[in-house]
Amino acid sequence: MKSSSNTELSPRLKAAEEIESDHFPTPILDAERSNLIKRISEEGGYAYVSMEALAAGGDFRAAEATREMAWEQLHSGPWHSVLSVWRDAYSMACLHVAIYHHKNRDFREALRVLDMGLIMGGLLLRQDLNSAVERVSVKCSGVDQGVMTDGKRGFGSETNSTGQEVRSQVLPNKSLSCKTVEKRSSLSLEGFLCDYFLSGSPVIISNSMSHWPASNKWKDMDYLKRVAGGRTVPVEVGKNYLCPEWKQELITFSQFLDRIQSNQCNNSGTTYLAQHPLFDQIQELREDIVVPDYCFSGGGELRSLNAWFGPAGTVTPLHHDPHHNILAQVVGKKYIRLYSASVTDDLYPHSESMLHNSSQIDLDNFNEKEFPKAQDLDFVDCILEEGEMLYIPPKWWHYVKSLTPSFSVSFWWSALDND
Repeated sequence: MKSSSNTELSPRLKAAEEIESDHFPTPILDAERSNLIKRISEEGGYAYVSMEALAAGGDFRAAEATREMAWEQLHSGPWHSVLSVWRDAYSMACLHVAIYHHKNRDFREALRVLDMGLIMGGLLLRQDLNSAVERVSVKCSGVDQGVMTDGKRGFGSETNSTGQEVRSQVLPNKSLSCKTVEKRSSLSLEGFLCDYFLSGSPVIISNSMSHWPASNKWKDMDYLKRVAGGRTVPVEVGKNYLCPEWKQELITFSQFLDRIQSNQCNNSGTTYLAQHPLFDQIQELREDIVVPDYCFSGGGELRSLNAWFGPAGTVTPLHHDPHHNILAQVVGKKYIRLYSASVTDDLYPHSESMLHNSSQIDLDNFNEKEFPKAQDLDFVDCILEEGEMLYIPPKWWHYVKSLTPSFSVSFWWSALDND
């Protein structure tokens, strides 16, 4: 009986020992390392390969050197032109650096490095990175998770009202004075497909996400800090990505939440976590949401799932996207204006290839003399309330402004007849 009991407990004991170990397993790296090294060599990364051999043996300076080499390759040109092998090389370097910090019990730094691997690295070693994050997060034991309070701390909805007086001050000219987006409650999948998807018409869908755990959990600041406070995320700082003073920063999620709570909302300092695949990075938050059934319309596949999280006053300027889009408003509310794809030429798209899907028009400071064709264009708009989803068809132009602290999720998907 004694022997049987020991055998029964051994898996749990083994798991506990692994958590306490100074080393964490990297089975994918172990299996793919030689092939990855070969691919890096074929792209001329001989210096990286030499340093990686030392890094794999525990040399911290060599590990940092490989990470720096890969980082330079990631910034050698436009992101879409970066070879996937260098993204995987960056992931491998991050694992080597994180292993060193983990061994030296600097768990916070190990977690930061692993997050950088998830944010900037490739897909090959993502499973190893996620497993390492889970292990290191346990050991962090609340480090950098923020100070907990006795009760729930929510986002201050009183900081902004969507009453008419505020709307007239903060929204573009003519807002909510023309045609508003149609709203349907608990819209069936068949109704969505027949009435909106096939015709390419926007619609607001209410009463379809109350079952999401996020509907309650994400209103609690302490919950967000507890599950993600120590994680590193990329944020945008400034009015929007078309403005010269706009920049990007890497900060912890806890620091980001503190900025939102401070309610410092001038355009030059607004911090926005925008179009980031947060749910690929932080699995606990991914478990709080559900992919809407509408996203399977057309028989295509989900292309991306992104977070949009920031204080009142964040702006996404007028632009269009290539895929079908469901924007789910989990916390707070936003003003959204939409123009049909048929008026693209009258919305003065930027000529630069990187910005061809963005308009030159600043709806917050519209210049009628500079953009006369856009002055009387038809549009539809709405206030997207908490708990509602908005369907945005492909190539429809849209401008978005948060009216309160806001946390949204966008689901992009393609139909079979799309690229």
